[in-house]
This record gives sequence, structure tokens and C-alpha cells, in this order.
Amino acid sequence: MAAKSAITDRNLALEAVRVTEAAARAASHHMGRGYDQAADQAAVKAMDLALTALSIDGTVRVGEWDRGENGGGILSVGAKVGKGQGPKMDVALMALEGSTIVAKGEPNAISVLAMAEDGGFLNVPDCYMDKIAVGGGLPADVVDLDAGPARNLKELAKAKGVEVGDLVACILDRPRHARLIADSRAAGVRVMLIGDGDVSGVMATTWPDSGVDIYMGIGGAPQGVLAAAALRCAGGCMQGRLCLRDAREKEDASNLGLTDPERKYGVEDMAKGSVTFAATGVTGGPMLRGVRSRHGVIVTQSMVMRSKTGTVRYVEAHHKFSGGG
Repeated sequence: MAAKSAITDRNLALEAVRVTEAAARAASHHMGRGYDQAADQAAVKAMDLALTALSIDGTVRVGEWDRGENGGGILSVGAKVGKGQGPKMDVALMALEGSTIVAKGEPNAISVLAMAEDGGFLNVPDCYMDKIAVGGGLPADVVDLDAGPARNLKELAKAKGVEVGDLVACILDRPRHARLIADSRAAGVRVMLIGDGDVSGVMATTWPDSGVDIYMGIGGAPQGVLAAAALRCAGGCMQGRLCLRDAREKEDASNLGLTDPERKYGVEDMAKGSVTFAATGVTGGPMLRGVRSRHGVIVTQSMVMRSKTGTVRYVEAHHKFSGGG
């Protein structure tokens, strides 16, 4: 039975890649055209169609939180996906992280899908989450969401055996982060500002070639769970706390059983059990190459990770223009 389960897990990992490939290819047609909503809609529809081929009884736990913009609510939280046959799975997805990135033709847009055993993902409302994340091989308490940037950077530099000035902090370029950016620079760290894509920002802390040592700041809560799923597979430490801004968000959180607004969630609070994570590049970045055409075919690059084995595999696929996955 154990061997059969391992084979099933590997097959699901490959199927997950096919799903993110489909979404990435659809979104790539809108690269640089200036219409972020069109790119997002194309990715959502392609991912929804590809998910119908998965041999799972899946429920979207982290999804589009669609309110009618993306094709009538497909892939929204609570939606059923897969063939309805096979293991019961929690599904977390973002058909396109970085719709604005795609519209502008900028780097680091990705399509993401994660799957876990039933009950594996933290259900979060459509709100913000304050996050801090570092890569693997470090003490679990090396950084803390309640510590200031100066202290966190000092402790991280000490753990890595470098100076604070050798570190790079990734932060979303938003007005809300003006103080965080100023305090971080005052502490001596080099700051990499990104316009969008905090899932890839968190993931970058685990990839040496990215040059990112720490991710800090407030982004989407659903993206936080997806980032935790990636770290669950690739290693790394992360803390997140919900930022509930109004009565509706507080009610949404309460309805999901999230009643402590001060709670800090770790990686295994947000993504537990056996997790499979897949991502395909839409536009190129340090972790994944973007969708491109070569000699009459479309070429995609993806990564697939499994927490059970701790493996990260890269998949380069060549797709004929006439179709086929």
C-alpha cells in the first residue's frame, strides 16, 4: 500500500504541473498588452478546465475569492474541482500571481497550485496578512513578526554568519510599507522592492540564486497560505498574522473559526500533512523561466515539490502550437 501511495503522489505531482502549465500558457498570450484583467481571466478559465482532468475529489480552500469578475466565480473558495473520484484533497491555487506584472511585461509572474490532504490548508478570508519569511537551514526562532526590522536583521545576519549589509530584504513596493522600508534601510540591509507577487517573494528566500534572504511586509492572506505550502515543501520559516481592517473581514474570519486576531501562524499552521506544490513561470525570473516559443513549439518551465520527500523537480515542457499538454 505504501508503494501504491507513493506512485499516486508522484502522479498527482505531474498532474499538478499540467494544470499550472495550462494557466501559464493562457496568461502569457496577454503579456505586455496592458490588460491585467484579461490575463487573469484567461489563466482562471484555463486552470479550471485543466483541473477537471485530475483524479481527485478536491475542494478549493484558497482560491480566487471571486465576486463575479472571473468567469462567474469559477475556482472560488468552496468550489469542487477534479473528477470527484480519488482522494479527498484541499486545493490552494492562484491561476495567475502577478496579473499587473503580465500586463506590463515585467518579470516573476507565476501560476501556482498546491494540494494537501483534506483539512491541510488554513482557511483564511480575503484580507491582508503581515508576513515574515526566511529560507531553510536556520533556527525556527531566528526572526519574529513582533520584533522590529533591526532586531530581525541582526539575528538573521548572525545566524548566517554575515553582516547585515550583506543581506537582501524583499518587500512589496506599497505606501503602507514606507516605515518598514525606511527602518530596514536604516538597519543597513539592502532592500529589493517588488511591484507584485508576494508568493514568489517568499519563495525566493529558499533559492540561493534569487539573492533574497528575508521577506517582510503585508500582502494577501491567501498568498500567505500558498507561500506556506511552498515552504512546507522546500524548507524555510515563516510567520503570518491576519490584518483585519473592517467589520466584514472580522466577520469572515470569525465564520472560518479564526477568532484570535493576534495569533501568529507558522508554516505548519497554514499547510500541514502531505503537501504537493507546483508553479509554472509566466514571465521569467530567478526561479523560473517564462513561457516562450521556440521552433514551432511553446516551452514552459515549472517546478514541483513534495513535502513528503523534500524534493524539488524542474520540468521543461514543449507544447505544440496545435494543442496538446
